[in-house]
Amino acid sequence: MPLVDWLEKGGAVRSERGFISTAKLKQLLRERVYAEINPTELLEKLRSDSEAVRRELVELVDRIVAEEGYLLTDEMRQDMQTYILDEILGYGPIEPLLRDPSVEEVMVNKFTEVWVARRKGDSVQLELTSKRFDDHEHVMHVIERIIGPIGRRVDESTPRVDARLPDGSRVNVIIPPLALDGPTITIRKFPEVFFTMDDLIHRFNSLTEEVAKFLETCVKGRLNMIISGGTASGKTTLLNALSSYIPDGERIVTIEDTAELQLHKYKPHVVRLESRPPNIEGKGAVTIRDLVVNALRMRPDRIVVGECRAGETVDMLQAMNTGHDGSLTTVHANSPKEAVFRLENMFLMSGLEVPIPAIRQQISMAIQIIVQQRRLRDGSRKITSVTEILGMEGDQVDIQELFRLEDGQLQDTGKVLHSIDKLSFTVGGDLPSLPIFERSLDRHERTEAVEDV
Repeated sequence: MPLVDWLEKGGAVRSERGFISTAKLKQLLRERVYAEINPTELLEKLRSDSEAVRRELVELVDRIVAEEGYLLTDEMRQDMQTYILDEILGYGPIEPLLRDPSVEEVMVNKFTEVWVARRKGDSVQLELTSKRFDDHEHVMHVIERIIGPIGRRVDESTPRVDARLPDGSRVNVIIPPLALDGPTITIRKFPEVFFTMDDLIHRFNSLTEEVAKFLETCVKGRLNMIISGGTASGKTTLLNALSSYIPDGERIVTIEDTAELQLHKYKPHVVRLESRPPNIEGKGAVTIRDLVVNALRMRPDRIVVGECRAGETVDMLQAMNTGHDGSLTTVHANSPKEAVFRLENMFLMSGLEVPIPAIRQQISMAIQIIVQQRRLRDGSRKITSVTEILGMEGDQVDIQELFRLEDGQLQDTGKVLHSIDKLSFTVGGDLPSLPIFERSLDRHERTEAVEDV
């Protein structure tokens, strides 16, 4: 193979002055383009005519290539144009990953290492990509593009920040001296498509139709429910799907750290609230707890909290105990029993001096159902347990498992649902024909008969 062909095949570009690597050409193009554009004018034009801006950038790339005498194939020229468009209008090397619908998370560990969490079938797997940044400064430039529009900053005095992309995707940034290998970016993409319960059943095999029908009845029957699970286990996805069962005539208030719930897209009466971090001076923060307290004054039929993490647990439990039946939230925990302990600990984080037995009593009275979600080793996300809180046994919260994951399928454990009387009263004769409801109703009727005698 001739040397010229070998160099071009290996990623080198020929010019009048010799060969230059593709990576070096991209870097030179980026520097030239930044030197020639006016960022302020570009932003103004972008708001009014984004297509015109794209055409101008493409023409600028073609002019620079011609001036420098680079000999590019049509494919390479288009590659350079796309690169510059991503650099100027997007988020640099990770822009194609953010556009890829199969990618759920993008993780920049350092400028030479970019990972993604990619959905493959019903599982999500980590994958090292070929994407690279030029250097640490290149990563910092993308970080500034992310956090600049929302008025946040990151530097040595504040080396970590949480942000959100315009499409709702969550971003976490941490830089040196805390990040030892250079600036780090983690982006959890906002799902473009809302996953329905039907998707969770048939596409992802997360639960069975029987369990879905049971949970639907619990939501319509206004049982208070908690979704428990680890990070990236699918809690928010399940919360979205369960919330779709809330009747249209009810007023729903959603409260989140980062707006991910999509109830407003399919429910007619939704008020969305989002917490706010402190500003640069450390003032102006509005916490989840502040919003829960405020929501109680908004005449909600249901309160849906994206996640309980701290003192807001107190107000959420009080809301559940004072007429806001059918409320939903999530917690980080690895089992239903651990979820109860987490609620107890988060109650204590509020600073209220309440005896432990009293806290447990309030938990047992407020919550009826805990749904345990888990991300398995193969990357799939499944419900592993549906548990009912029965009340107190001595000084401990008493729970029982209604459905359990066995041999890859959720199985009915044969237990009697103690909340059947509340469901019967709320749902009336609309209880679906499920074994758990049939045996629970039978047990309830026999108990009432004995009491009458």
